[in-house]
Amino acid sequence: MKVLLAHTPQMRRDYYGERSLTGLRAVADVSLHEGDDALDAAALVAAAADVDIIVADRMTPGPGEIFPRLPKLRAFVRCAVDIRNIDVAAASTAGVLVTQASAGFVQSVAELALGFMVDLSRGVSRATADYRAGRAPEVVMGRQLAGSTIGIIGYGSIGRYLAGIAKVLGMNVLVADPFVMPDDAAIEHVPLDDLLARADYVVCLAIANAATENLIGQAALARMQTHAFFINLSRGNLVDDVALAAALREGRIAGAAIDVGRAPDQMPTPELAKLHNVIATPHIGGLTPQAIEHQSSETVRQVAKIIAGEIPVGAVNAEHWTRRPKP
Repeated sequence: MKVLLAHTPQMRRDYYGERSLTGLRAVADVSLHEGDDALDAAALVAAAADVDIIVADRMTPGPGEIFPRLPKLRAFVRCAVDIRNIDVAAASTAGVLVTQASAGFVQSVAELALGFMVDLSRGVSRATADYRAGRAPEVVMGRQLAGSTIGIIGYGSIGRYLAGIAKVLGMNVLVADPFVMPDDAAIEHVPLDDLLARADYVVCLAIANAATENLIGQAALARMQTHAFFINLSRGNLVDDVALAAALREGRIAGAAIDVGRAPDQMPTPELAKLHNVIATPHIGGLTPQAIEHQSSETVRQVAKIIAGEIPVGAVNAEHWTRRPKP
């Protein structure tokens, strides 16, 4: 079968890797997207006209219009957890299977959260920037993590892993999640408002959906302590950027660290990232070799299953898969 790997060359290098590409070529006839820009709907239809499977990065959308225009297409395989820009309903109507990767970036993102907390507390980035600019850094009293309180919004895989690290560091751990109850007596399950009012570090790891749009807005930020720090490692649409910028400028919270935002490719917006009390990174929470290979190698296994006519782990609409090959 023919497979289109829709990643641009840069995304293919950073988010797929040679080992997984070699694995994909071992199970299918692979064509590569060689342009510098992500494929839009028209370009994707043209590039995938004769392929059976599309393997797409998070930058390549799967809009509903493409599926009836690609009668050979059997599956749309996403090399990421986020499938919000894939029209799963339209794919199901056309009988096309949609898959997603599992979260192989748990440790990577949790470690970045830890780094953010240390940096926010001790002014590492600020002092470094001052020294490099030839300025004398301001000497500011820091906060140690031990004895401080972390509030984790969303107790999924990353939240659980981060809570474990925080406990080892001697932090008090609060969790707000309406759907999950921690089974660890050392972790306190609290309403979101309570968490916001008590935490020294508020770490947003909630799922991004319609219900969590602007979860952290003016009202939520007003509940936080003035010395508290906000960290977002989930998705930009959980945060009202205007409200967060106002809280930071007015000193109503001490600072923020963001790896995600509302800019293209889910990156922080420059307007927010440039604030003096913000640490911003360009959506690199899951950008480690281990995390990337976890997801890219998973797509290889999914493609092999699809070619064999079997339902792979990660399928989200298997009951609608009418273009399934015969085993």
